[in-house]
Amino acid sequence: MVKTLNNILFGTSGWSYRDWIGPFYKKGEKSMLRAHSKVFKTVEIDSTFYAYPSKGTVMGWVRYSPEEYVFSAKLPKVITHEKMLNLEEGVERDLNRFCDLIRPLLLNGKLGCLLIQLPPKYAFDLDHLDRFFRILPAEFRFAVEFRHASWMRDDTWKLLKKNGVAYTIVDEPLLPPEVQVTSDFAYIRWHGHGTRPWFNYRYGIEELKPWVPKVRNLANKVKKVYGYFNNHFHGYAVENCLQVLEMLGALTSEQAKVKATVENYFEIPRKFKKPTLEAFAEAKEMTFESLLSTFVDEPRLKRARRIKDKELTIQKETHKQIEALIRDYRIEMDLENHVILHDCADWSRVLPSKRFCKHIGKLLLSMDKEKALNILKQIYANKEKWEFKPYIE
Repeated sequence: MVKTLNNILFGTSGWSYRDWIGPFYKKGEKSMLRAHSKVFKTVEIDSTFYAYPSKGTVMGWVRYSPEEYVFSAKLPKVITHEKMLNLEEGVERDLNRFCDLIRPLLLNGKLGCLLIQLPPKYAFDLDHLDRFFRILPAEFRFAVEFRHASWMRDDTWKLLKKNGVAYTIVDEPLLPPEVQVTSDFAYIRWHGHGTRPWFNYRYGIEELKPWVPKVRNLANKVKKVYGYFNNHFHGYAVENCLQVLEMLGALTSEQAKVKATVENYFEIPRKFKKPTLEAFAEAKEMTFESLLSTFVDEPRLKRARRIKDKELTIQKETHKQIEALIRDYRIEMDLENHVILHDCADWSRVLPSKRFCKHIGKLLLSMDKEKALNILKQIYANKEKWEFKPYIE
């Protein structure tokens, strides 16, 4: 049993979303932050990833939130994505500037931790990451979120423990929901399993239930458990966060009322605009390996790599059409009309979910990487347009 539920702080990633008006916010809400803070005890600031906040903005967060309300914040992308933690490019100066701006939250007891979210192309390089960790200001707490599977190893956990940096436990398509405790607090992010993009996703109750024992176990091991739902489209994050709090037995009466309101809102069928631009932006940032892993699971990918090159024959390859044979199996990709045809038994099992079998994986692995990457980006960003069909002669 959990010793106390007071060390579990769950909220959402961001709070200022127009499509939350209706399911969560009232029309004409004067302060979304104030409304959010009446329901949740914490929030993750997403806007700091895109730009440094002004001093006035930070003081507004301090002033217009309850005394016990806790913020976490993402490091600016100039540090993590543009300069990719390179000390030679002045990231120490960038980091210190950000920490100075965010310091009022820390001084007023309203800062949980700072999130170092790394880009998908940032692959395993222990020494490089260690050099960055050495410049982290000691008075702040940090969590790191990896987006490349190469970091999932014992050396990584040892480095994080040495520096007191929390591993960000994630629920998303690229990495397993592995639980690692590397600091005296835990940090969880639920992204969702959408395809255009990940976080355009509404979790079902059965998907959330397995997280309850994980959270309870974490709560007995660390001082604080911070958890944020990043599936913000349409207000899904609000609903799913409150559902998990209810499963944990930590739902307040005020939260119960909001939960009922949100759930009732979603009971009425609604047509939501598809976030195509976000999907293209997300796909643009991802590497060939990370995109391929969204379509091919690890066991199939291993089998794809074991297929010998001599077993693959590319019969036709243009900018519009690709035709190939792997052993006796046919593959046709009509890039202009967004159709993939194939005829192996495993293909029939994966095509309803628009995923790839080992043969499609082998074909993409054997192609020019730039061309294969462009194909994956097209499919990822416009998955609803693509048809995955059985090949019939």
